[in-house]
Amino acid sequence: MTSSIAWEWYRSFLAVLREGSLSKAARALDLTQPTVGRHVAALEAGTGQALFIRTPAGLVPTEAAQALRPLAEAMDSTAAALERAARSQGDGVQGVVRVTASEVVGLEVLPAVLTSLRAAHPGLIVELVISNQVQDLLRREADIAIRMTQPRQEALIARRVGIVEVGLHAHVRYLEQHGTPQSLEALRDPRHTLIGYDSDVPYVRELARRFPVLGRDRFQLRADSDVAQLALIRSGAGIGLCQVALARRDPTLRRLLPAALTIPLETWITMHEDLRHSPRCRVVFDALVEGLAQHIGGPGGDVT
Repeated sequence: MTSSIAWEWYRSFLAVLREGSLSKAARALDLTQPTVGRHVAALEAGTGQALFIRTPAGLVPTEAAQALRPLAEAMDSTAAALERAARSQGDGVQGVVRVTASEVVGLEVLPAVLTSLRAAHPGLIVELVISNQVQDLLRREADIAIRMTQPRQEALIARRVGIVEVGLHAHVRYLEQHGTPQSLEALRDPRHTLIGYDSDVPYVRELARRFPVLGRDRFQLRADSDVAQLALIRSGAGIGLCQVALARRDPTLRRLLPAALTIPLETWITMHEDLRHSPRCRVVFDALVEGLAQHIGGPGGDVT
């Protein structure tokens, strides 16, 4: 293997992996297709490995390509973090901070927090990644993450904000039409429509184990998107799970059976310890802690 493999080759290789073809990768990178093709060919020559099999349906990655993928993704994340740091030099609170949050928190809670933050610090640029997938802070896929589980990595600064409580909710219009269930077993009544997840992932199986009436086969309206489920609840389509703090904002939503079903989710704000002394990251970190604490009605928590 040659020792002079350029980063651009890996960047093009990763784009082809993600996009499935040279033409799509070229558009994603704003390069020409021949340039991307040359990069991939040079990387194959440099590594001595065939990375893609050419088929009528597109480029199929080889086993060697799949082995390189996590390392190329780590390089991509590091390059993005390097660019954010380089664009953030100077006096005062300015520059780019990449924040990742779940769908519900990112769309329902953070807009107000970020509006106030930008008003106080107009030099800040916030990249908001909305995803229920956990971004890897150690690989610098994001600078700051809002998580519903306690982070285990030692190289992270973490602050526990409090407990986000999740419970069953329905719109008053739905309850007027279908009645209010008085027990979890009453949810089996065919008059009721349950809103839940589509994919049979571990979380859904654990939910069904704790509350058998909420097994996947009981959901008549299914969506893996928490925001889609929330929209269905708000529309009066059925009964589903919703953050209690969010439901309190809407006088048309009613919580059902709180004594029988409550799901506590710990809320943590985390960032890489290397960013501890970054003014821009510290300001965003503190603003997120305060905003999330206000949302759930809890204290600011302690740094660990």
